[in-house]
Amino acid sequence: MNETSDKYHGLAKKIASPKGKLGALLPGMGAVSSTLIAGVFLVNAGHSKPIGSVTQMSRIRLGKRDNPQYPFIKDFVPLAGMTDLVFGGWDIYDDNCYQAALTCGVIDKRELDLVKDQLEAIKPWSAVFDPAFVKNLTGTNIKKAPNKMELAKLLMLDIETFKKEKGLDRLVMCWCGSTEVYQDIMDHEAFQTLEAFEAALENNLALIPPSMIYAYASLKMGVPFANGSPNLNVDTPALVELSIKNNAPIGGKDFKTGQTLMKTIVAPGLKSRMLGLDGWFSSNILGNRDGEVLDDPDSFRSKEVTKGSVLDSIFQDDLYPELYGNYYHKIRIEYYPPRGDAKEGWDNIDIQGWLGQKMQLKINFLCRDSILAAPVVLDLVLFLDLAQRAGMRGVQEWLSFYFKSPQCRPDLKPVNSLFDQDEKMRNTLRIIMGEEVIDHSGLDYYENKG
Repeated sequence: MNETSDKYHGLAKKIASPKGKLGALLPGMGAVSSTLIAGVFLVNAGHSKPIGSVTQMSRIRLGKRDNPQYPFIKDFVPLAGMTDLVFGGWDIYDDNCYQAALTCGVIDKRELDLVKDQLEAIKPWSAVFDPAFVKNLTGTNIKKAPNKMELAKLLMLDIETFKKEKGLDRLVMCWCGSTEVYQDIMDHEAFQTLEAFEAALENNLALIPPSMIYAYASLKMGVPFANGSPNLNVDTPALVELSIKNNAPIGGKDFKTGQTLMKTIVAPGLKSRMLGLDGWFSSNILGNRDGEVLDDPDSFRSKEVTKGSVLDSIFQDDLYPELYGNYYHKIRIEYYPPRGDAKEGWDNIDIQGWLGQKMQLKINFLCRDSILAAPVVLDLVLFLDLAQRAGMRGVQEWLSFYFKSPQCRPDLKPVNSLFDQDEKMRNTLRIIMGEEVIDHSGLDYYENKG
């Protein structure tokens, strides 16, 4: 056993079988959720392919380059199958999944009609909602209760009923709801311990957003939770404590799609070549419900924080002040209804090369936000289920590949380079399966070979 392998010896996991049905709980049954659900049904029926899903389409290298193996990830680790997924969720609008998908306009009606009956059978449960946190949306399918703890109990009842009625073996919850207004609550005493947080729920503390109530309900029932928005729903010590206590792995935050995906691809390349950065201007237009929510300045602030932190962690201005110590970073997101879910992102990047010579890089990314997000949700549901069956709990930093602002241990800085994140994820899979970690050095193929 080499030194690298020895470092991880003993970290292989005994992973329980994925047999049975896996419930995917989705708060927010809008564009992302309906696109995911319709897509899974279409793939399962043989009408399409799960393009964009790492769990379904990607292979992983095992062993040495001179004798490699390349199994599909889904065949290498014991993941639940796509046909084993059962969907349920909440929304402030009472449209069934077929109606929601038609309204969102991401998938063509002709395709939706192929799985219409399955989509119509999925009707959202009434949601926990507070207009103080999402100002530009109104709906009527909303739960009522005397305090936030009672709202959490209503969510837990929904989860329990869903599991029993559908005959489910396991569950994962993935927040696909709206971006809430920005709050700086990390130092507030109510969020430091589980005991304090539960007291705050009972006392109906105004600072607790709806997304955090969902996270609490999920973790309280031992259900893994992924945060697909910039909201601070599992980013507090109290919720991390609960996830560890109840053996429910967590991951967040904010699905890495669109412009931030491009940043985590391009920025590491510039940094690796030691090209300087003067400025990075990012502008987006989109017309879906997410864009409508982000038209509120307080909600936009939440998104701005997660998007803005990406470059800082990649460029490490503290280590390279002469290259990255004074760059200007500007982010714009504009609501433009005619585009619907077809988002367009422009990046203007001003860089420096040899002898300080100025250069520019311009990127125009015309993407479909929900088309990029749907396979991310699929992968997170399957990977978090895997993590729980492997006995993993708390923050799953190895899933940072999927997030704009990845969670990590409080004393560590997050890793944002897509390539570093990809290596982290794949090596984690190798480790838990008892396979050798791959470091890409290559010296062993050339040194001491006679």
